[in-house]
Amino acid sequence: MLYFLQNLFFYVVPFALVLSLIVTVHELGHFLVAKWCGVAIERFAIGFGRPIFSHRDQAGVEWRIGWIPLGGYVLFSGDTNASSVPDHDDMKVMRDDIIQREGKESLSRYFHFKPVWQRALVTLAGPVANFLLAIVLFAILFLTFGEQVVPPRVAVISPASPASEAGFKVNDEIVRINGRRITNFRSIGEVIQVRTGVATSFDILRDGKPVTLSATPRKVIVNTISGPRPVGQIGIAPPPDVTLERSSLPQALSKGVVKTWDTLTGTLYVLGRIVQGGISLNQLHGPIGIAHLSGDIAKASGEGSPNLLTSLFYGTANFLGLAAALSVGIGFMNLLPIPVLDGGHLLFFAYEALARRPLAAKVQALGYRVGLALVFGLMLFATWNDVHELQVFNFLGGLFS
Repeated sequence: MLYFLQNLFFYVVPFALVLSLIVTVHELGHFLVAKWCGVAIERFAIGFGRPIFSHRDQAGVEWRIGWIPLGGYVLFSGDTNASSVPDHDDMKVMRDDIIQREGKESLSRYFHFKPVWQRALVTLAGPVANFLLAIVLFAILFLTFGEQVVPPRVAVISPASPASEAGFKVNDEIVRINGRRITNFRSIGEVIQVRTGVATSFDILRDGKPVTLSATPRKVIVNTISGPRPVGQIGIAPPPDVTLERSSLPQALSKGVVKTWDTLTGTLYVLGRIVQGGISLNQLHGPIGIAHLSGDIAKASGEGSPNLLTSLFYGTANFLGLAAALSVGIGFMNLLPIPVLDGGHLLFFAYEALARRPLAAKVQALGYRVGLALVFGLMLFATWNDVHELQVFNFLGGLFS
């Protein structure tokens, strides 16, 4: 039983906290912009299932927390179907009902009778809030915890490595990789680890003169906090010089923007390589994998620290970084043009703006089912990867041993 409680604390609690933060900010984005546009809101919910907390404020909004912390939603007054984009006939019935109950002047309070541009802003606000959250979290890291900076200079070159074959020399300073500016050796690994088998351009300074080289990273199995992982490497090592740099507030915000953009473009690149077959689909992970990663971070922070205060310090920094990266991923995924996601709603609004009427209910319903099947299928596949890789059934059995 003690072992079960320990694993519950290390794996479930951190994952629930990180996910709840990201979902809450996402839904707050929708909520705040909807309020700004004067939209009547019925409910703001975090989690699903039976509510463990519920309160209705003076504005009539029900604030609810469900016992299953795996998502959330904002329910607008007058929502009549799952896609939240009624067709022409639904709009007429809804309009007549509202006029009969509340008068014609009340129509402007309802989401579905707002101008298309306002509905699009409300929908877009969720993913944008995720990107803003990532910027803030990264900025907090740079401002409070600082950044370990290693000069992007080549100190060691492995024999017969891609770097050796490409003509790298000791003391070469890497300035850019495929156009991305490099100021820290740590950033080099972030770029090349996902480029196995892909020719990569390196802009370097050698004795003060610019030189451009091309190297193709090779797959290497390395031990990470979550176990062995295949990554791309070119066979170079950094100098021993390490400094801890804390940024001012403007610098931290600027770095937060750059880090968020790099995370987003990196995510796009990885997904593109998965689609092209350059990266195995087995690299996709779902909630179980994320929970396992957050648990490993919690354990590593505790095991590698001399005292509780140090453990909390490094644990907080690690979780802020994880939450920021996940927030970028969730913001991007919600922008995909799949009807069940925010991007799908934006697609419907684009059609309405061009056609001057909502998409037919039957088409919306079909799109919703297809989108739900795509998202559900992807989640199942990612979860199966987690179950297979982490031997979850053995883990669950061990919880009670």
